[in-house]
Amino acid sequence: MTTMALVNPACGGITPPSAIFTEIPTESETRMQTRDLNVFYGGNQALHKIELDIPRHKVTALIGPSGCGKSTFLRCLNRMNDVVENCQVQGTVMLDDQDVYSPYLDVVLLRARVGMVFQKPNPFPKSIFDNVAYGPRIHGIAKCRDKLDEIVMESLRRARLFDEVKDRLHAPGTSLSGGQQQRLCIARAIAVEPEVVLMDEPCSSLDPIATGGIEELIAELKDEYTIVMVTHSMQQAARISQKTAYFHMGHLVEVGETEEVFSNPIDQRTRDYVTGRIG
Repeated sequence: MTTMALVNPACGGITPPSAIFTEIPTESETRMQTRDLNVFYGGNQALHKIELDIPRHKVTALIGPSGCGKSTFLRCLNRMNDVVENCQVQGTVMLDDQDVYSPYLDVVLLRARVGMVFQKPNPFPKSIFDNVAYGPRIHGIAKCRDKLDEIVMESLRRARLFDEVKDRLHAPGTSLSGGQQQRLCIARAIAVEPEVVLMDEPCSSLDPIATGGIEELIAELKDEYTIVMVTHSMQQAARISQKTAYFHMGHLVEVGETEEVFSNPIDQRTRDYVTGRIG
């Protein structure tokens, strides 16, 4: 789905980063894809020839033992590996019809189109309002204060946080509980109208109740965004994802519909992992 600019004549309208980046002429079932993707940390190869299609408006879960390359792969999708010393990426990563690793690409705008939520909640040392307003401000999305207010409130509603914080928007984001902080980070990510949201174990530091809330939120957000999520919890992957990719020692071993991967895995390594023989 091409993100359309919201128009407010009084404010001169807004232009989301996706529209600045490009207009997508066609819509396919695949939002992102990788081909022959290899990643090296110095002399150590972390990923080997990964070829994966990421479907539009679905949750794709990346599973596998610790150190198998899941998070490394995730960071390739919005070039977060660029900031890792001695990291070299080879191969192709496409967002719709655009090469993510093109030397002509604006990485800042890429990361607006492909947002990220990290393992531990990381609200900025700012107010709740300013956390969510940060992206729209730096990208020049809102042309006036009324539009900025509208974006912040809508993002908090989408993240199912507005009712809990509407009376304390100027309180520090760090004053919220762990689950609320993670929903604040999700609101911050979606405030710039991304097309893809990457989540690196978003529930690993949360209690079961907060985890349940985040899972319900993810299930709702997939109708608007393409979601790629790293998780160590096979139960979580089975509950909320539609597609699952199993990584093992830097290789993509198996990928398919989540129900099939868990109920009828093709590769013995996948079978051993989902049945708990390895992990």
